[in-house]
Amino acid sequence: MPTFFSIFDFKIKNLNMTWKEENNQLKRHFTFDNFIDAFAFLTKVAILSEKHNHHPHIENVYNQVTLSLNTHDAGNIVTEKDYSLAADIDKL
Repeated sequence: MPTFFSIFDFKIKNLNMTWKEENNQLKRHFTFDNFIDAFAFLTKVAILSEKHNHHPHIENVYNQVTLSLNTHDAGNIVTEKDYSLAADIDKL
């Protein structure tokens, strides 16, 4: 019998391995050369988030950025929406 994978399964397997699922959040930490590069990245994340209609929790200190994703409408758990946005953030 063939095994069928959902898009969700595909995105999990193709997600950058630095994303970690912990405490009902999908998290990734980024380090940039400076604040301007970090802020430019966050601007791209903001535009992408609007396209997905799904928005991360953002922490930014100087050249450090941490993004946390979960789906509020589903009870603050990690869902396909989070993995989809994370996969697209990986493409930035």
